[in-house]
Amino acid sequence: MKKILAMLLALAMAFSLMACGGGGGAASNPPAEGTPGTEETQKPDDSQGEQPSGDKIDINVIAAEYGQNTKQWWADFQKEFNDANGNINLTVEVVSWNDIYTVVNTRLGGNNAPDILNIDVFADYQADDLLLPAQDYVSEETYAKFYDAFLEQSVVDGTVWAIPDLASARAMYYNEDILEAAGVEVPTTWDELKAACEAIKAYDSSIYPWGIDMTTDEGQAAFAYYIWNNGSDFTDADGNWILNDPKNVEAIEYAISLVNDGYTNSDPANETRYDLQDLFGAGKLAMVIGPNSIPTYIADNYAKANTPEEEQINYNFAAIPTNGGNPSVSAGVMDRFMCFDNDHSDEKIEAIKTFFDFFYEDERYSDWVLMEGFLPATKAGGEIVASSDPSMAPWVDIVGSCKFYPTAKAEWADVKQGVINAEQQALLGGSVQELLDNLQAEIAG
Repeated sequence: MKKILAMLLALAMAFSLMACGGGGGAASNPPAEGTPGTEETQKPDDSQGEQPSGDKIDINVIAAEYGQNTKQWWADFQKEFNDANGNINLTVEVVSWNDIYTVVNTRLGGNNAPDILNIDVFADYQADDLLLPAQDYVSEETYAKFYDAFLEQSVVDGTVWAIPDLASARAMYYNEDILEAAGVEVPTTWDELKAACEAIKAYDSSIYPWGIDMTTDEGQAAFAYYIWNNGSDFTDADGNWILNDPKNVEAIEYAISLVNDGYTNSDPANETRYDLQDLFGAGKLAMVIGPNSIPTYIADNYAKANTPEEEQINYNFAAIPTNGGNPSVSAGVMDRFMCFDNDHSDEKIEAIKTFFDFFYEDERYSDWVLMEGFLPATKAGGEIVASSDPSMAPWVDIVGSCKFYPTAKAEWADVKQGVINAEQQALLGGSVQELLDNLQAEIAG
């Protein structure tokens, strides 16, 4: 960790040279993880758009669980907000990423949509006419805070349908001591990565050389890491799906080969990124692709262990290995808030605006971002985060040059689940070519 700031700066320079596809750069111009009080959400009735009985306006939120601190943060936020807004009753339900899609779909199927949803996808809800345009429920002052490049990721037909919550960028983390003991350099290509894995396995068979998460939590990220760094993408230049592109097939076959050769964690279909981060922090995993929040995660776990004999690992990070001479591509991940069109009264809309003004207040929002080590989506948040934690400053710049998932396409939710299913079937011995051919036919016809 002694060299982490220097490596951050070097990595920022390297990433600035990356191809930027899928998401807009910072200079682009868009069209305009149990705390009492968070476990249950007060569910609105069929007339949730009207002011409820009593003097208060109910707002209910479903929020994704980003890490071990998320529930407590939202519990504190809920209390502070309700104390400050006597005419509003806010309830927040924090749901794990593994369950949130099922929870939301169940609510929608029962005609019981939340007022506000914090999740990654939005386009399928927009395509079903379930969402309000962002500028209908966000004040002008708060709307002006966002980076243009982030808003651009939620544009359909010239309208912004969701606002950015937070973001992260990805890199390859590695245990310096393990690589040195195994006699290998930090890999930059797929061939070097496989050779490094072989050497690490020969050095100590109890160590997993490489981490892969193909769970419902992060399987779409694994798909992106490998196809983007093999010179391909989810779509072509015209926005057409190319899921079974030969380079995509080659990329996933390579990833599966690492598993089959015994170079990865033992159960990629069930071991999430948090399992991998725990393994990495414990010195049992040599290399893993992960977000900029990993240092915060490892430091928090180390502090909680509070055992003098336990030493924090010596680690660093570098660009993600690539194939075929392609430039290394970092994955940018952005999550969102969206508001469901529940026939809200004018008073309800104003209450929702109050919620977002409160959430995106500069200091409070920066505290939210720094809590789990993510990247901010507002200009002031970027300045505060960079100044509060200098090691985060280069990441604020990096995220603008990342590739993003094609989340503005209505099929993205199906594609996301489809690539995860394909990976998991491939882990069981299925043909990658056949699986991606079937997915392409299902999505594109």
